[in-house]
Amino acid sequence: MATETYLYQSEYARSLIAKGEVRGEAESVLKLLSMRGIPVSDDARERVLSCGDVATLDAWLQRAIVVESAEELFA
Repeated sequence: MATETYLYQSEYARSLIAKGEVRGEAESVLKLLSMRGIPVSDDARERVLSCGDVATLDAWLQRAIVVESAEELFA
């Protein structure tokens, strides 16, 4: 089912959708690292999951393709 945006959605509803998108991006970073067999420390996992900036998460997702350690995401 496609997600549609309606003009009459409340600010609260839009904020929930945005939070879901951010959470999904963060989980994608962690999933990619996991699929590549790269261990992720609790500190690195918390840093990724607590990030609320989509641009930063997108950069980390792109880096997750090539890094050799989770800590390299943040360099």
